[in-house]
Amino acid sequence: MSTAPPDGHAQTPELTPAPRRVLLLTGPSGAGKSRLAKRLSAEHGWPVVPLDDYYRDHDAPDLPRRPDGLVDWDHVGAWRADDALSGLRELLTTGRTLVPTYDISTSTRVSERVVERGGAPVVLAEGIFAAHLAAELRAAGQLADLWCVTAGPWTTFGRRLVRDLAERRKPPHVLWERGHRLRRTEPVFVAHQRVLGARVISPAEGERRARTLGA
Repeated sequence: MSTAPPDGHAQTPELTPAPRRVLLLTGPSGAGKSRLAKRLSAEHGWPVVPLDDYYRDHDAPDLPRRPDGLVDWDHVGAWRADDALSGLRELLTTGRTLVPTYDISTSTRVSERVVERGGAPVVLAEGIFAAHLAAELRAAGQLADLWCVTAGPWTTFGRRLVRDLAERRKPPHVLWERGHRLRRTEPVFVAHQRVLGARVISPAEGERRARTLGA
């Protein structure tokens, strides 16, 4: 036989807070990761951490180099993975973190800003190296999912070139050469994301899948 609490009021079950996790968006440069992240943030209220802001400065020691001597900005060694992971974990556990602001045109960190989680159960983190954070987040129970956003090599090439020229990220001849190099190697890049555990999706499929993550 059950008994009522001494004060005569029924006990209210404690609500378990929703788990706080990171949704990683990887994919070729220009495939639509940032656009998808912005749409998901607007629809669900999830904060966005642009992982490209964790690039290393151009004068950092031991940057990876291409055969022609230029910095290989498409190599994960040009990126501060440990800092990105620490920032995401701080955002999950404390609700806020300082994120650097990186100027791609000068390849330097220029400032930093606060990103707050509020009550959101999901944090969005997008960038070409996002999949390299998946294993540690998954082991800690902090990974919501890992998606590789794709739109096809030629579509991605066009979007990337228009964006990079508009933002004056690098000299036009550099953007043209890099764009075609990335177009040719995109199938290899996507295959590697699969190896790292990514689910390859279109932006439209990502919007549909996102509706089940915050429930």
